[in-house]
Amino acid sequence: MNIFRLIIALIFLGIGLLVGVLNTQPITLKLLFTDIQTSSGVAIILSLLAGVVIGGLIILATLVWPLYTKLRKANKQAAASAPPSNTGV
Repeated sequence: MNIFRLIIALIFLGIGLLVGVLNTQPITLKLLFTDIQTSSGVAIILSLLAGVVIGGLIILATLVWPLYTKLRKANKQAAASAPPSNTGV
């Protein structure tokens, strides 16, 4: 399984390098208070990375944290309703 993950990671690394090499045109990103000079390949890769991070945070906030809260409440409720165990000491 680790070899499979390594191969997939190398494929995506190669695709990222290919995008960066093929898109070398300089561009200017005009932000609110500043301008950033970069190549279009770097801008594409950074925007994709930002999309992945923002999407992951949205999933974390809307799915993972509420489910974790429900699980914690269910575990507390199960522990409170369980009969005490005899240790036989």
